[in-house]
Amino acid sequence: MKIELHDRFRGCLIGGGIGDALGYPVEFMSLSEIKAQYGSLGIRKLVLDSRSGKALISDDTQMTLFTASGLLWAQHRMKNRGIGSYTNSGIYPSYLRWLYTQDSVRRRPAFLKEQAFERAGAPRIMDVKELYACRAPGNTCLSALESGIMGEMELPINDSKGCGGVMRIAPVGLLLHRTPLNACGTAAKAAAITHGHPSGYLSAGVLASLIAELLNGKTLIDAYTTGCECLRLFSQHEETSAILELAVVLAHSDMDSEEAIARLGQGWVGEEALAIALYCALKEKDPLTALIMSVNHDGDSDSTGAICGNLLGAMHGTSAFPSDWIENLEIATFIFEMADTLYRTTSKAEAHS
Repeated sequence: MKIELHDRFRGCLIGGGIGDALGYPVEFMSLSEIKAQYGSLGIRKLVLDSRSGKALISDDTQMTLFTASGLLWAQHRMKNRGIGSYTNSGIYPSYLRWLYTQDSVRRRPAFLKEQAFERAGAPRIMDVKELYACRAPGNTCLSALESGIMGEMELPINDSKGCGGVMRIAPVGLLLHRTPLNACGTAAKAAAITHGHPSGYLSAGVLASLIAELLNGKTLIDAYTTGCECLRLFSQHEETSAILELAVVLAHSDMDSEEAIARLGQGWVGEEALAIALYCALKEKDPLTALIMSVNHDGDSDSTGAICGNLLGAMHGTSAFPSDWIENLEIATFIFEMADTLYRTTSKAEAHS
């Protein structure tokens, strides 16, 4: 069955949110602790918050949505001014908006007010009260943004390769899907705003290229081939390249999945988080089984779940996820609104990439 491009956009963002929400309750638990609390098969369904009745998203989905908003911001500014870049003109100021949501005691900067791109019809992200909740935001993201300096690949802001760069980057692959190499480069630049180690920003670049190629109708293994080609164009790619190659080898082996994921790491750093997500998406044909596998391990379960959900949604569309899971996800309507806006904007994007 042919999957419409629009549905892949929606599936990618909602899948990331679902994977994030599935893994968020067990983010800091070992696999043995997960099994002790949720049974021998681990966590297998969304945990609903007692107050809202919804499955809560974490900072992963928050920052993904701010990445999407930043892309729309930049696209509008570049169209009207004829100059600029995605990082400087939208993504970086959007991340500063996110920083404000995590500590609204700070002085309210002017860019928090409604912007021209929002008046033109883009989702008003600062009006979504759920995005002001502090859901274990990454220290690297916070400290880098609080510095007042925008990190760049050529001028790294730190030496962090934490997964905070890759877990938020899926919208770049959506908007720039027609040019996977541009998607890779733009995503790496966006991740380098906060993460200065090559494995921290190149893993983000690969994820964007994977999502781009999945939207273009490629299989995941063919998308991986494109991702490897993109990676080799950047210096210091070897660590990321090696672990992704290992993920593919393990996915085609008979090794027990728990042992295979343990070999790939715990997902706290960018290349490991992407490798675990890639392994699960390749290992299991059933998308829901793959998503569940991606969060049941020692380590950063919400980030590996979010990335795996992005991949699965881009591959299969919204049908990859149970309808009641989508209905029970916090701010699902807003996530779909952001995906729909990106879809409508994508035809205009490549001229400015």
